[in-house]
Amino acid sequence: MFKGFRQFILRGNVVDLAVGVIMGAAFGNVVSALVKDLLTPIIAAAVGQPDFSAIVFTVHGSKFPIGDFINVFISFVLIAIAVYFFVVLPVNSLTARLRRGEPAPDPTTKKCQECLSDVPIAARRCAHCAQPLV
Repeated sequence: MFKGFRQFILRGNVVDLAVGVIMGAAFGNVVSALVKDLLTPIIAAAVGQPDFSAIVFTVHGSKFPIGDFINVFISFVLIAIAVYFFVVLPVNSLTARLRRGEPAPDPTTKKCQECLSDVPIAARRCAHCAQPLV
């Protein structure tokens, strides 16, 4: 019984998932700190108010605290901006740089001269118009 449990725990994908969750939580803290400590004060300097939680409107005696929603929405947008510009964009440019020296992959299809449909390279006739291929 314990042997099977040990194999399950030490299986590669369980350990990889655990490491991914831990790294994701740590990265989430870094991004949250970036937004809270750097980006939010920039918005506060531009707008003049760093916290919108006091914004409330009332309809028939019911309070709608939309300021909290505004705070969470702004935080979400800032986190998305931070992740895109500080993670996604640099990683994409790095992978593009690494792929510059690689040759283009061999094509797997060719165009039929008659109907312009994509046909596998090894085909001798077009599947759409039955035209013999050269």
